Amino acid sequence: MADKSMSPEDVVARLRSGMTIGIGGWGSRRKPMALVRALLRSGITDLTVISYGGPDVGLLAAAGRVRRLVAPFATLDSIPLEPHFRAARERGAFEMTELDEAMFMWGLHAAANRLPFLPVRAGLGSDVMRVNPGLRTVTSPYEDGEEFVAVPALRMDAALVHLNRADRLGNGQYLGPDPYFDDLFCEAADTAYVSCEQLVETAELTKDAAPQTLLVGRHSVTGVVETPNGAHFTSCVPDYGRDEAFQKLYATTPWEDFARRFLSGASEHDYQSAVQAWHEEQK
Repeated sequence: MADKSMSPEDVVARLRSGMTIGIGGWGSRRKPMALVRALLRSGITDLTVISYGGPDVGLLAAAGRVRRLVAPFATLDSIPLEPHFRAARERGAFEMTELDEAMFMWGLHAAANRLPFLPVRAGLGSDVMRVNPGLRTVTSPYEDGEEFVAVPALRMDAALVHLNRADRLGNGQYLGPDPYFDDLFCEAADTAYVSCEQLVETAELTKDAAPQTLLVGRHSVTGVVETPNGAHFTSCVPDYGRDEAFQKLYATTPWEDFARRFLSGASEHDYQSAVQAWHEEQK
């Protein structure tokens, strides 16, 4: 079986401007931030981004890489609204399709099952239908005749997710409190790239953990990247929590200043070194 290990740069080399990219995690939790930062170091732009949005959305929006966003929210969790997303949205920097959280989930399910849409009750009677006039409803063909929202499949050219551990074949494991639908992102995409805190042998994945923690199977994974601290500044429980001090800095610093200090390096190592230097300054 093939060794699928890659570097962040290898992943980005397979992406192109104009693609639809799905980004796993939830808000400011277990986001594939090292892969997002590698994307920022590239010239790739004009993206459609599908995400339970957090700083991944904020970074890409502030950098002008997003043409369209499909999301139920964009939050930093402890900071309710992602500020760089908000600024970009308010100046009309990108189009947006805003879906209810449940609608978003069923859009992932539809894509993972290669269906054009799935019918759901979520969204009926809400402003979701008003702000997204392209959404359609369908009527049950059975005697009940009930009306549903037809949530379109959220198909992607590529998905980026971050997990606690993985093997070189593409099997991925989460050890925290929630899978955050990362398996659906991988299955809904034509290609999927898993970054992880640690690459281990396959047997290690089930040695001390329950089988249900094996969230992502190798059949749905194109490449695996070992990126210790690769979800920073979001959380990756139990490996580490959210870097709240740094997240506050991110949220309150003008984009140009933040990018100049922390994102102008040539590699993920440069970013991690800049973060470490900043923490040293705070002591």
